[in-house]
Amino acid sequence: MNRNFVHLNYPLTHPGVDRAEQVVANFKGVINNFSPTRTLAAMLLAAIVAAFVVVADQMVDTWADGHLLAAWVALWAVAFAAVGLFAGVSKTLAIQMKQGLNNWSASMAQRRSDERLWAIAQTDARLMSELHTAMGRSDEEVLLGENSTQRRVSRMLQNRQYYI
Repeated sequence: MNRNFVHLNYPLTHPGVDRAEQVVANFKGVINNFSPTRTLAAMLLAAIVAAFVVVADQMVDTWADGHLLAAWVALWAVAFAAVGLFAGVSKTLAIQMKQGLNNWSASMAQRRSDERLWAIAQTDARLMSELHTAMGRSDEEVLLGENSTQRRVSRMLQNRQYYI
């Protein structure tokens, strides 16, 4: 008795679908690894290198035409030296700029929030009384040591200069 069985191994997924899923996974990896600080550092480095290349080109332009190969070698040497010298400095500068902008935007958001709360409190008696109570409970030194909006609110509440 001769039994022949046919075993066919069919793939469970389509190869094109596998490739498409891999492309999507690669795009997600690129997006997850994107760093604005690194991008800003690279742009600053490119600007510094471009400035050095322009200066080197101006210097090379004054040379005689017979030294064209030496001029190109000098130009590229300046470009690569600038990349090597200013890579760390430009990254540090980019990080400091990013932190400064983050701090500035947070302080602006806090100031706008305080102004909105004060505008609402001027039309709502309950909120104004809660603000008045909260400011009365806090220490005077701590309150005066914070920001200008809170000092102004405290002064207005003490002088009863709010309108309801």
